[in-house]
Amino acid sequence: MSVICSPGAAQTKAASQTDFEATARIFDYDAKQPLDIHDKIIEEFSDGTLHDITYASPKGGPVAAYLVVPKGKGPFAAVLFGHWGNGTRAEFIPEAKIYARAGAVSLIPDYPWDRPSPWRKTVDHFDRPELDREAEIQAVIDLRRGVDLLLTRPDVDAQRLAYVGHSYGAQWGSILSAVDKRMKTSVLMAGVAEIGDILLRNNDPSLVDLRKARPAGQLEKYSQATGDIDALHFVGHAAPIPLLLQFANYEQYFDKTSMEHYAAAASEPKKVLYYDTGHDLNDPRALEDRYKWLAKYIHLSRR
Repeated sequence: MSVICSPGAAQTKAASQTDFEATARIFDYDAKQPLDIHDKIIEEFSDGTLHDITYASPKGGPVAAYLVVPKGKGPFAAVLFGHWGNGTRAEFIPEAKIYARAGAVSLIPDYPWDRPSPWRKTVDHFDRPELDREAEIQAVIDLRRGVDLLLTRPDVDAQRLAYVGHSYGAQWGSILSAVDKRMKTSVLMAGVAEIGDILLRNNDPSLVDLRKARPAGQLEKYSQATGDIDALHFVGHAAPIPLLLQFANYEQYFDKTSMEHYAAAASEPKKVLYYDTGHDLNDPRALEDRYKWLAKYIHLSRR
């Protein structure tokens, strides 16, 4: 059975794809620039080593990151992490050590707002959304550069690269999966469909207070100005990358409707799981499910 689309529908689809391609180009960068890696081992543990490294951002300055390297010669799988917005690169150290035991190199970069001066770019400029948008675009580009770094390592198997991102990291992951097809799979944890779901449509007391404290219409303008890089516009373009979406039943920052919009927009193949926890997704089953998912797609195995 064939389905014939009307000319109007076909034109709308083509225009939508053109809009996506134009937006995707804001995450382009010069991949030929030197990575300028500086590497220092700060811990040796039973399954590998923890490194404190920096590499060069295409937007200027060094990107601080933790690198976790398994014992042995490889070739290893690789995992790139994106931490949550109010956290730091330290969030995923314990998980990266688990993956080291299973034969994976992990890279956990910080975002531009976690860096010292003069390279620090703060966010939450609700009166100047263009500053936040610039910092967030840089966060994605710096993660793409992290992919470059992992794939330059002779001990990494380029066909076994995955991304894991939490909260803001999930937003970056939706963009990465749409504009950069080098990942074998992506795991998106507690991702919000649109920034407006947090700022405008959530009843968490801190967000209610924020809305009361800001001038009328400011957060609406902010959400509109930064909305072109919302996850909802990218997660539908992740294919053929398989997606694992993990959500919290007791999420405090956005509601179930946002999660359902996110999950419905995501391209196939995908799997959607919910846990009885809050935004931190600290249910041990969430970690176990991520491990099993990565084991399937990048062939982790306990040693």
